Amino acid sequence: MTRKLKAVCFGEILYDVFPDKERIGGAPLNVASRLSSMGVSTEMISKIGADVEGNQLLYYLNSRNIKTGNILKDEKYKTGMVNVSLSANGSATYEIKYPSAWDKIDVTQSMINSVEQSDAFIFGSLIGRDEVSRKALFKLIPQAKYRILDFNLRSPHYSKELLKDLMQHSEFIKFNDEELFEIAGILGSKYNSLEQNLLFIADNSNAKSICVTKGRHGAVLLHDKTLYYNSGYKIAVKDTVGAGDSFLATLIAKLMKGVLPQSALDQACAMGALVAGNIGANPDISEETLERFIHPK
Repeated sequence: MTRKLKAVCFGEILYDVFPDKERIGGAPLNVASRLSSMGVSTEMISKIGADVEGNQLLYYLNSRNIKTGNILKDEKYKTGMVNVSLSANGSATYEIKYPSAWDKIDVTQSMINSVEQSDAFIFGSLIGRDEVSRKALFKLIPQAKYRILDFNLRSPHYSKELLKDLMQHSEFIKFNDEELFEIAGILGSKYNSLEQNLLFIADNSNAKSICVTKGRHGAVLLHDKTLYYNSGYKIAVKDTVGAGDSFLATLIAKLMKGVLPQSALDQACAMGALVAGNIGANPDISEETLERFIHPK
C-alpha cells in the first residue's frame, strides 16, 4: 500500500473582504485546501483570533480535511482581514490589516514534530512581515525535508533582506512573472528575458526547482536543470484570487506523486485557469473536471 504524502502549510489564514462579501483566504490556506482535495494529507500552522471569524476558519479547514491542531488562538489580536479590490479584468489588489493574529505565531514542539514528519513544508514571504512569525518560520525551516517558497509580494510587507534569506533556505521557489523580475533585479541581474532571469535566480539561490507563472499565458518550470513550458488555457476570467495558489498546490502534488514534469505543469496551469474561471479562491474542482478541461472530447 502506498504511503499517503504529507504536507504542512505555514502562514496566514484570513478573510478576503470584497465589496460584496467576505471570503475565506490566505495563500497558505488556499494551497492547503487544494493539496487536501488532491489526496495529500495536509496540515495548517497558523494563528487565529478568539473571535467568530477564527472559529469559522477552523470549521472551514476541518471541513476540507485539513489538520488544525497547530492553529493557535490569540486573545489579543484579531483574525486576519484583507480588503480586496478587483479591476475590470479580475486582477486583485490587497490592503492587509496589521497586526493580525497570524503575525504572532509562536513555535511549539508539536509544530516542530509536524514539520519533521512531513514530505513538504510550504510557506510564503508575507508571513515574514512581523518578527514573531518570522522567527517561528526560521525555527521550522531547518526541520523540513523539502522547503517550498511561494512568493507573494505585497508592498510594503517585505524587505530585500527577508527575500534573499528565504531564497537561500528554499529548494523550490514559485514566482509570478512580475515578482521574478523584481527579485532578479534585487539580486543584481542585468538580464531582460524571463528565462535568463529564471536561470540567474537558480544560480543565486539554493533552489533546485523554480516555477514562474505568467497569468493567462501559462508558466515556465525549471526542474532537474530542464525547462518546461505551458502556454496557458483560454477561459473567461471571473477573478484571479487563489489561482496561483491552486496552481502551486497542483504542481507540488503531481511532482511529489511522480508525475512527469511536463504533465504536472500542464495540470497545474489548467487548475489555475479553472480557479480563475470561478468566483472565489477555492472552488471545488475534481480530477475528472481537470482532465476534461485539458483534453476535451
